Amino acid sequence: MDLGLKNRTAIVCAASRGLGYATARELAAEGARVVICARGDDRLQAARQAIIAETGADVRAVAADLATREGIEAVAHAVETAFGPADILVNNTGGPPSGPFESLGWDKWQAATDNLLRSTVELTRRVLPGMRERKWGRILNVTSITVKQPVDGLMLSNSLRAAVTGFSRTLATEVARDGVTVNCILPGFTNTERVAHLNAATAEREGVRVETVQARTEAQIPMGRIGEPREFAALAAFLVSARASYITGQSVAVDGGWIRALY
Repeated sequence: MDLGLKNRTAIVCAASRGLGYATARELAAEGARVVICARGDDRLQAARQAIIAETGADVRAVAADLATREGIEAVAHAVETAFGPADILVNNTGGPPSGPFESLGWDKWQAATDNLLRSTVELTRRVLPGMRERKWGRILNVTSITVKQPVDGLMLSNSLRAAVTGFSRTLATEVARDGVTVNCILPGFTNTERVAHLNAATAEREGVRVETVQARTEAQIPMGRIGEPREFAALAAFLVSARASYITGQSVAVDGGWIRALY
């Protein structure tokens, strides 16, 4: 299937590892020109070289903190300088700290708000006018299965990713007639460093082995295993493609059937 991504310009956030890296690689393999960003430059440059080696695509890397206005402007400027206006924006962020309500002071709430919500809103604000002007654009916000079925101990993620979902659904209606789609993709338990870290934290808190925590998680998933980043990336690439032109305002899970809700 030709996804119609050849020579489209994409921004993929938090792309030095995990889901962001897998998504950037998938878009590059489909012929898109990709700008990847993350905070750490060394790992980001390694990710860029790996994607280029695998796909031969034109990939640029910008080290930036998207929780700040300066970081957002640095990424947008780099895209425009290298390729022109962005056609595709994949807003993706690292997960905030886990823990119960009593352990989370407002400083942690503020940092998580800047990282998860502000970065999504402000980077979207920066690239959206060009998409509307050209009558073509794809905005994909990476949230979590927690927006449909909260996970115990993930107070910050449960709350702020739900806020991103509300923003996305409202914006989708505002820009639909301009040929711009806005969707959310909900990763479930996936083979990433984030999930490994959460499993380790749970194991320490409960005084059990990490393997016990992972086995318990897998038992909750109808497919009996956690997902792989490439499986997530396959859907991400479709949702930002020309083929997905009539899909907007949706939150689609990649979770092996973990969410039990009907919609």
